[in-house]
Amino acid sequence: MMYEQLLKPINSFLKCTTPDAWVNEAIKAENLPILLRDHLLCELKAAQSAMFLLKRYALQEEGSDQLTEFVKPYNEFAYKRIGNLQTLKGKNALSKSIKARSDCPYGQDMVEKMVLLIREELHHFYQVLEIIEDNKIHYQPIPASRYAKGLLKKVRTYEPETLIDKLIIGAFIEARSCERFAKIAPHLAPEIGKFYLSLLRSEARHYQDYLTLAEHVSGQDITERVNFFADVEADLIQSPDTDFKFHSGKPRFF
Repeated sequence: MMYEQLLKPINSFLKCTTPDAWVNEAIKAENLPILLRDHLLCELKAAQSAMFLLKRYALQEEGSDQLTEFVKPYNEFAYKRIGNLQTLKGKNALSKSIKARSDCPYGQDMVEKMVLLIREELHHFYQVLEIIEDNKIHYQPIPASRYAKGLLKKVRTYEPETLIDKLIIGAFIEARSCERFAKIAPHLAPEIGKFYLSLLRSEARHYQDYLTLAEHVSGQDITERVNFFADVEADLIQSPDTDFKFHSGKPRFF
Protein backbone atom coordinates (compact mmCIF):
# COMPACT_ATOMS: atom_id res chain seq x y z
CA MET A 1 0.00 0.00 0.00
CA MET A 2 1.47 3.37 -1.03
CA TYR A 3 0.47 4.98 2.28
CA GLU A 4 1.86 2.23 4.51
CA GLN A 5 4.92 4.22 5.60
CA LEU A 6 2.83 7.29 6.31
CA LEU A 7 0.35 5.30 8.41
CA LYS A 8 2.93 3.29 10.32
CA PRO A 9 3.62 5.93 13.02
CA ILE A 10 -0.11 6.71 13.22
CA ASN A 11 -0.97 3.08 13.90
CA SER A 12 1.81 2.86 16.48
CA PHE A 13 0.57 6.02 18.21
CA LEU A 14 -3.03 4.82 18.47
CA LYS A 15 -3.60 2.06 20.99
CA CYS A 16 -6.26 0.30 18.92
CA THR A 17 -7.46 0.05 15.37
CA THR A 18 -10.97 1.07 14.33
CA PRO A 19 -13.39 -1.85 14.91
CA ASP A 20 -14.59 -3.61 11.76
CA ALA A 21 -18.15 -3.02 12.96
CA TRP A 22 -17.66 0.74 12.61
CA VAL A 23 -16.13 0.36 9.14
CA ASN A 24 -19.09 -1.81 8.08
CA GLU A 25 -21.50 0.96 9.12
CA ALA A 26 -19.42 3.75 7.59
CA ILE A 27 -19.39 2.20 4.11
CA LYS A 28 -23.17 1.70 3.91
CA ALA A 29 -24.70 3.97 1.29
CA GLU A 30 -27.49 5.02 3.64
CA ASN A 31 -24.94 6.32 6.15
CA LEU A 32 -23.05 8.53 3.68
CA PRO A 33 -25.13 11.66 4.50
CA ILE A 34 -24.35 11.31 8.22
CA LEU A 35 -20.69 10.58 7.57
CA LEU A 36 -20.21 13.61 5.29
CA ARG A 37 -22.22 16.05 7.40
CA ASP A 38 -20.34 15.03 10.52
CA HIS A 39 -17.03 15.16 8.65
CA LEU A 40 -17.81 18.70 7.49
CA LEU A 41 -18.40 19.81 11.08
CA CYS A 42 -15.30 17.96 12.28
CA GLU A 43 -13.18 20.01 9.87
CA LEU A 44 -14.69 23.23 11.21
CA LYS A 45 -14.26 22.15 14.84
CA ALA A 46 -10.62 21.28 14.17
CA ALA A 47 -10.07 24.80 12.84
CA GLN A 48 -12.00 26.35 15.73
CA SER A 49 -10.06 24.38 18.34
CA ALA A 50 -6.74 25.50 16.89
CA MET A 51 -8.00 29.08 16.74
CA PHE A 52 -9.12 29.03 20.39
CA LEU A 53 -5.73 27.71 21.48
CA LEU A 54 -3.97 30.48 19.57
CA LYS A 55 -6.25 33.18 20.97
CA ARG A 56 -5.93 31.88 24.52
CA TYR A 57 -2.19 31.33 24.61
CA ALA A 58 -0.23 32.94 21.79
CA LEU A 59 -1.79 35.76 19.79
CA GLN A 60 -1.70 39.50 19.86
CA GLU A 61 -5.15 41.12 19.77
CA GLU A 62 -4.90 42.05 16.10
CA GLY A 63 -4.12 38.46 15.10
CA SER A 64 -6.93 37.16 17.28
CA ASP A 65 -9.48 39.41 15.57
CA GLN A 66 -8.16 38.47 12.13
CA LEU A 67 -8.54 34.74 12.80
CA THR A 68 -12.08 35.24 14.12
CA GLU A 69 -13.06 36.96 10.87
CA PHE A 70 -11.28 34.30 8.85
CA VAL A 71 -13.30 31.44 10.38
CA LYS A 72 -16.60 33.35 10.58
CA PRO A 73 -18.03 32.56 7.08
CA TYR A 74 -17.53 28.80 7.60
CA ASN A 75 -19.08 28.96 11.05
CA GLU A 76 -22.08 30.90 9.74
CA PHE A 77 -22.68 28.41 6.95
CA ALA A 78 -22.32 25.36 9.21
CA TYR A 79 -24.64 26.52 11.99
CA LYS A 80 -26.82 29.27 10.50
CA ARG A 81 -26.93 28.21 6.83
CA ILE A 82 -25.69 31.65 5.78
CA GLY A 83 -23.81 31.51 2.46
CA ASN A 84 -22.98 28.71 0.04
CA LEU A 85 -20.13 27.23 -1.96
CA GLN A 86 -19.83 30.36 -4.08
CA THR A 87 -19.66 32.75 -1.14
CA LEU A 88 -17.04 30.55 0.55
CA LYS A 89 -14.92 30.31 -2.58
CA GLY A 90 -11.66 32.23 -2.28
CA LYS A 91 -12.09 32.83 1.45
CA ASN A 92 -9.07 30.72 2.41
CA ALA A 93 -6.56 33.57 2.62
CA LEU A 94 -5.37 35.78 5.46
CA SER A 95 -4.89 39.46 4.66
CA LYS A 96 -1.62 39.75 6.59
CA SER A 97 0.77 37.61 8.58
CA ILE A 98 -0.18 36.76 12.15
CA LYS A 99 2.36 37.32 14.89
CA ALA A 100 2.70 35.78 18.33
CA ARG A 101 2.90 37.74 21.56
CA SER A 102 6.47 38.57 22.46
CA ASP A 103 6.07 37.16 25.98
CA CYS A 104 5.07 33.68 24.80
CA PRO A 105 8.16 31.43 24.45
CA TYR A 106 6.41 28.87 22.26
CA GLY A 107 4.12 31.39 20.55
CA GLN A 108 5.66 31.67 17.10
CA ASP A 109 6.01 27.89 16.79
CA MET A 110 2.33 27.54 17.71
CA VAL A 111 1.28 30.30 15.31
CA GLU A 112 3.14 28.79 12.36
CA LYS A 113 1.78 25.28 12.92
CA MET A 114 -1.79 26.17 13.91
CA VAL A 115 -2.42 28.84 11.24
CA LEU A 116 -1.42 26.33 8.56
CA LEU A 117 -3.67 23.72 10.19
CA ILE A 118 -6.61 26.15 10.28
CA ARG A 119 -6.20 27.02 6.61
CA GLU A 120 -5.99 23.35 5.62
CA GLU A 121 -8.99 22.30 7.74
CA LEU A 122 -11.15 25.05 6.24
CA HIS A 123 -10.04 24.05 2.74
CA HIS A 124 -11.10 20.49 3.58
CA PHE A 125 -14.43 21.90 4.83
CA TYR A 126 -14.98 23.43 1.41
CA GLN A 127 -14.03 20.19 -0.34
CA VAL A 128 -16.42 18.12 1.81
CA LEU A 129 -19.19 20.62 1.08
CA GLU A 130 -18.53 20.18 -2.63
CA ILE A 131 -18.95 16.41 -2.23
CA ILE A 132 -22.15 16.91 -0.23
CA GLU A 133 -23.63 19.05 -2.99
CA ASP A 134 -22.37 16.79 -5.79
CA ASN A 135 -24.17 13.88 -4.10
CA LYS A 136 -27.34 15.98 -3.66
CA ILE A 137 -27.27 15.53 0.11
CA HIS A 138 -29.31 18.02 2.10
CA TYR A 139 -27.00 19.70 4.58
CA GLN A 140 -28.08 20.47 8.11
CA PRO A 141 -25.96 20.54 11.28
CA ILE A 142 -26.00 17.46 13.51
CA PRO A 143 -24.97 17.00 17.16
CA ALA A 144 -21.38 16.06 17.92
CA SER A 145 -20.45 12.56 19.05
CA ARG A 146 -19.20 11.77 22.56
CA TYR A 147 -15.59 11.44 21.34
CA ALA A 148 -14.04 14.89 21.81
CA LYS A 149 -16.02 15.56 24.99
CA GLY A 150 -14.87 12.23 26.40
CA LEU A 151 -11.24 13.23 25.84
CA LEU A 152 -11.64 16.79 27.12
CA LYS A 153 -13.17 15.56 30.39
CA LYS A 154 -9.71 14.29 31.32
CA VAL A 155 -7.88 17.60 30.81
CA ARG A 156 -6.05 18.90 33.86
CA THR A 157 -7.26 22.26 35.20
CA TYR A 158 -3.96 24.07 35.80
CA GLU A 159 -1.41 25.53 33.42
CA PRO A 160 0.67 24.66 31.50
CA GLU A 161 -0.80 21.16 31.93
CA THR A 162 -4.18 22.24 30.52
CA LEU A 163 -2.54 23.36 27.28
CA ILE A 164 -0.30 20.27 27.12
CA ASP A 165 -3.31 17.97 27.52
CA LYS A 166 -5.31 19.81 24.85
CA LEU A 167 -2.42 19.56 22.42
CA ILE A 168 -2.09 15.82 23.08
CA ILE A 169 -5.84 15.42 22.52
CA GLY A 170 -5.48 17.30 19.23
CA ALA A 171 -2.84 14.79 18.20
CA PHE A 172 -5.15 11.85 18.92
CA ILE A 173 -8.09 13.39 17.05
CA GLU A 174 -5.95 14.01 13.97
CA ALA A 175 -4.35 10.56 14.16
CA ARG A 176 -7.72 8.81 14.47
CA SER A 177 -9.12 10.81 11.56
CA CYS A 178 -6.14 9.77 9.44
CA GLU A 179 -6.56 6.11 10.41
CA ARG A 180 -10.28 6.13 9.59
CA PHE A 181 -9.86 7.90 6.25
CA ALA A 182 -7.47 5.13 5.23
CA LYS A 183 -9.83 2.41 6.52
CA ILE A 184 -12.90 3.47 4.58
CA ALA A 185 -11.41 5.06 1.44
CA PRO A 186 -11.16 1.78 -0.55
CA HIS A 187 -14.85 1.02 0.09
CA LEU A 188 -16.42 4.33 -0.91
CA ALA A 189 -17.29 5.79 -4.31
CA PRO A 190 -14.03 6.44 -6.21
CA GLU A 191 -14.21 10.24 -6.04
CA ILE A 192 -14.83 10.18 -2.27
CA GLY A 193 -12.24 7.48 -1.61
CA LYS A 194 -9.64 9.41 -3.60
CA PHE A 195 -10.44 12.56 -1.63
CA TYR A 196 -10.07 10.76 1.70
CA LEU A 197 -6.70 9.36 0.67
CA SER A 198 -5.62 12.87 -0.32
CA LEU A 199 -6.19 13.97 3.28
CA LEU A 200 -3.81 11.46 4.84
CA ARG A 201 -0.62 13.50 4.54
CA SER A 202 -2.05 16.64 6.11
CA GLU A 203 -3.78 14.74 8.93
CA ALA A 204 -0.57 12.84 9.67
CA ARG A 205 1.37 16.11 9.80
CA HIS A 206 -1.27 17.72 12.02
CA TYR A 207 -0.99 14.92 14.56
CA GLN A 208 2.79 15.31 14.64
CA ASP A 209 2.57 19.10 14.91
CA TYR A 210 0.30 18.80 17.95
CA LEU A 211 2.70 16.38 19.61
CA THR A 212 5.70 18.58 18.84
CA LEU A 213 3.95 21.59 20.36
CA ALA A 214 3.00 19.60 23.47
CA GLU A 215 6.67 18.64 23.92
CA HIS A 216 7.79 22.24 23.31
CA VAL A 217 5.37 23.65 25.90
CA SER A 218 6.16 20.94 28.44
CA GLY A 219 9.92 21.07 28.08
CA GLN A 220 10.10 17.50 29.31
CA ASP A 221 9.05 13.97 28.40
CA ILE A 222 5.27 13.69 27.84
CA THR A 223 5.16 9.92 27.27
CA GLU A 224 3.21 9.23 30.46
CA ARG A 225 0.47 11.69 29.55
CA VAL A 226 0.35 10.45 25.95
CA ASN A 227 -0.11 6.90 27.23
CA PHE A 228 -2.89 8.10 29.54
CA PHE A 229 -4.84 9.63 26.68
CA ALA A 230 -4.11 6.62 24.46
CA ASP A 231 -6.09 4.51 26.95
CA VAL A 232 -8.94 7.03 27.14
CA GLU A 233 -9.12 7.32 23.35
CA ALA A 234 -9.03 3.55 22.80
CA ASP A 235 -11.90 3.07 25.23
CA LEU A 236 -14.03 5.63 23.38
CA ILE A 237 -13.29 3.89 20.08
CA GLN A 238 -13.83 0.31 21.26
CA SER A 239 -16.74 0.66 23.67
CA PRO A 240 -20.38 0.32 22.52
CA ASP A 241 -21.91 3.47 21.06
CA THR A 242 -25.50 4.00 19.91
CA ASP A 243 -24.65 7.20 18.01
CA PHE A 244 -22.99 6.65 14.63
CA LYS A 245 -20.63 9.48 13.69
CA PHE A 246 -17.15 9.86 12.18
CA HIS A 247 -15.42 9.42 15.55
CA SER A 248 -18.01 7.21 17.25
CA GLY A 249 -17.28 3.95 19.03
CA LYS A 250 -18.28 0.40 18.26
CA PRO A 251 -21.83 0.52 16.83
CA ARG A 252 -24.53 -0.77 19.12
CA PHE A 253 -28.10 -0.59 17.87
CA PHE A 254 -31.33 -1.64 19.54
